[in-house]
Amino acid sequence: MSVWLPSAPCTPRACVETTGPAAARPRALLRLAAVVLLLLAGVALAPLGGRVPADWIRRWCRAIVRACGVRVRISGAAAPTGGLLLVANHISWLDVPLLTAVRPARMLAKAEIRRWPVAGTLAARGGALFIERDRLRALPGTVALIAGALRDGTAVAAFPEGSTWCGRAEGRFHRAVFQAALDAGVPVQPVRIRYRLADGTATTAPAFVGDDSLLASLWRVASSRGLTAEVDVRPAIEPGTHPDRRTLADAAHQGPHRRTLVGARGPGGVNTGSGAAPQMRRTVCRDVA
Repeated sequence: MSVWLPSAPCTPRACVETTGPAAARPRALLRLAAVVLLLLAGVALAPLGGRVPADWIRRWCRAIVRACGVRVRISGAAAPTGGLLLVANHISWLDVPLLTAVRPARMLAKAEIRRWPVAGTLAARGGALFIERDRLRALPGTVALIAGALRDGTAVAAFPEGSTWCGRAEGRFHRAVFQAALDAGVPVQPVRIRYRLADGTATTAPAFVGDDSLLASLWRVASSRGLTAEVDVRPAIEPGTHPDRRTLADAAHQGPHRRTLVGARGPGGVNTGSGAAPQMRRTVCRDVA
């Protein structure tokens, strides 16, 4: 198996919960229509590239998440200018606009996304770096491509877990992408993404895992009430502070991950955090961070 192609045990049936009272169907449909309009606007503006002000891009990304009915809270350190590797845990397709709202960046994405309607076109025009995850021989070239973008002063955003997890269970940060940051001599900015309900408890409702379809996930989010996305931007890890990609990946993982998770579950489904979220229907995942 390629280092770009790890897998997570999370599945919609086992891990994804509902959020309680659902929004009325007309409201959910209006939310989806607003998302589509914003995406089409993004496709239209994408050819302008760097001529679009960064603040507009941040606002547009926030607007997409808000159009889904999800509140956004971004806190923590400011992202530095210049070449930067942004890394975050990966739960949902919502993570992409949320990470871009921290700092507009070229997204590291699996090659399959290029074929997605609307989103694939938007990603390609937005300068996404597509990875052929099942080709191990392509790894050195991909790392060199990322390093080149970083040397040019571009921000590159990646999800080093390599797969989406439900948010209660988590994967480790794989090391390959961190080699590009070392080669380019740029900082790494860890970001922690969480999803909560209105009462502050953690929820897996926005998770996009396993064999879940994008349409099913879109509808689940749009028809939910009281969702909040929390984006915690940790201090940047400066170049030269870690000698190799293993220690750099571990340091970045500790920044966004190694805190007590609200509603996180340890082995056997035992809650390990305070303010535990509602019980999942089945527990097959555990907190591995």
